[in-house]
Amino acid sequence: MPALPTAPRRRAPGLTMVLALIASAVLSPVAPLSAQTDYYNTDAGRPIRTEDAYAIERRAVELQIAPFRLERARAGTYRWGIEPELAIGLFPRTQVEIGFPLAHVEGVAGRRTTALAGVEASVLYNLNTETRLPALAVVADVILPAGAMGPGRAYPSFKAIATKTFSQARFHVNGQVTVGDAPVPTTGGTAPTAELSRWLAGIAIDRTFPLRSLLLTAELVTSQPMDTTEPTAWDVAGGARYQLSPRLALDGGGGYRLSGDDAGWFITAGAAMSLGLPWSPRR
Repeated sequence: MPALPTAPRRRAPGLTMVLALIASAVLSPVAPLSAQTDYYNTDAGRPIRTEDAYAIERRAVELQIAPFRLERARAGTYRWGIEPELAIGLFPRTQVEIGFPLAHVEGVAGRRTTALAGVEASVLYNLNTETRLPALAVVADVILPAGAMGPGRAYPSFKAIATKTFSQARFHVNGQVTVGDAPVPTTGGTAPTAELSRWLAGIAIDRTFPLRSLLLTAELVTSQPMDTTEPTAWDVAGGARYQLSPRLALDGGGGYRLSGDDAGWFITAGAAMSLGLPWSPRR
């Protein structure tokens, strides 16, 4: 997801109320569904940043329908954005993904801008399935310069992922580094809003309820902004994914940034629709 722009100060419910609403939605009873697994394959930003080591199935197509993120900093400012994405399982254990982050910003003198904040493309390759060793994956990602609020140059990044399943829960570890100098404001004074970190490390735990097609998850993430003079950020977050139908999965969550210049709460929401490629597999 992109780093998001600043909007005007407004009144909003406190963090306690937001987390209470999320918890009530997550813990409320849900009807069992059968033979669905898309809720089990977690992606970055849906609902947390830490993801698992598995790609979507070969020949599968997943439309991530406008994942939404709203943040409120301690200063009382708000930031929000959406990032519709398309993921395709072109090859075995390989997932190709492209996203189009959109952002809204309040500029000088109350000037409002809504624009594309870059284009993000990535390839995830799952190296192995779990045995006594965890499942491992590598990801190559690039944020391309596009739109009025995108970065001025391409920023490649590389991520390593490990997933291990135990009887009660799964554990995930992510580590990512980004190559390039810190982005600078554009000539119009608008700062690029693509989410960029010099490095990022996260650990997450999730628990699945297969008979209810429900997954609950929580994470701890630390990251260093591209500008190394800025303080390291620490985030805690949690959420849920629920399979509403054989093709549609919903997700939502929230958390708190404990430190850094943007400390404050945030919430996320999204949906994904699973399809299939129009050609049949080779015999």
